[in-house]
Amino acid sequence: MTGLSTLCYIEKDGKYLMLHRIAKENDVNKGKWIGVGGHFEKDESPEECLLREVKEETGYTLTSYKYRGIVTFVSGNGVTEYMSLYTADGFEGEPISCDEGKLAWVPIEEIPQLELWEGDKIFLRFLAESMEFFSLKLVYDGEDHLVTAALNGQPYYEF
Repeated sequence: MTGLSTLCYIEKDGKYLMLHRIAKENDVNKGKWIGVGGHFEKDESPEECLLREVKEETGYTLTSYKYRGIVTFVSGNGVTEYMSLYTADGFEGEPISCDEGKLAWVPIEEIPQLELWEGDKIFLRFLAESMEFFSLKLVYDGEDHLVTAALNGQPYYEF
């Protein structure tokens, strides 16, 4: 099974808007901290999905954003997710409560101490280093442990 999704890290004053996924019982991201985003709806482009998902989860309308990379997640359980990764530094609107969990502005330097997916730590480092557009493949073992990572088609790290 395959899926298409977006993920965005909205930045303001040296902080990212992070979502602590604690609201839904059967959530693959349960307990993790991630950016905001979600799955494509029929006929959406990555940008349309990004704008809709950010609005639905935060109440914000993005006014400045950048497509940073494509991340291929192989779960090890027969699911592969192709995620379009964005950062944003402009938005307007009033914040809303998110039904997926708790939203919080977290200083970027503190994010590595949060409960994150191992692969997220890799691409968050690339974002912090202002790496140009990249393709990152993350392969998990079906038990939420990262097995391998490949950057732009080349082995990056084996765990």
